[in-house]
Amino acid sequence: MPKDIALRESPSQTAGPYVHIGCVPNFVGISGVYPTDLGSAMIGKNTKGQSIKINGCVFDGDGEPLRDAMVEIWQADADGLYYGQDSENPNSHNEFIGWGRQPADLETGRFTFETIKPGQVAFADGQLQAPHVNIWIVARGINLGLSTRVYFSDEEAANAVDPVLNMLAQNRAETLIAKLKDDEYRIDIHLQGEQETVFFDA
Repeated sequence: MPKDIALRESPSQTAGPYVHIGCVPNFVGISGVYPTDLGSAMIGKNTKGQSIKINGCVFDGDGEPLRDAMVEIWQADADGLYYGQDSENPNSHNEFIGWGRQPADLETGRFTFETIKPGQVAFADGQLQAPHVNIWIVARGINLGLSTRVYFSDEEAANAVDPVLNMLAQNRAETLIAKLKDDEYRIDIHLQGEQETVFFDA
């Protein structure tokens, strides 16, 4: 290719109506692709840590739930290590790979992850971050997957000194805090509007 021809970025594509067929086929009734949909189960009987549930919904700018959203999370284990980070002890993950994928319920738009409370991991400067879960969202109409975080309302002391939360105005940081109710953490993600969730560059 001649050097004077600039390469142009390919157009972005939305997740489209077929994201569930490709990523969670069992969820939409297509069997025989995978025994279970990848990412549907995050913990096993030997997984170390406090078992928790994270329950949420993604809302559009009109306050309507996105019933075709697909949500992925990744996180550290109870010791604050990401999968594969402990190279000296490769079996340290205890049946926990730290990644999960859930489609939104087609009627309510709600998603639920059964996982463990993550440990604290270090920020770039070495300061410990509050326990958190990273979230990635795709849905029809979203050109690029959206990245955000979930912190926990019962980690007040750690949240107060978290370097990421402290970069945000208080009312904006609150959009990342999951509230503990009935033994589940509840987080609603708003794509637009007054309660718009903070999103990060991936």
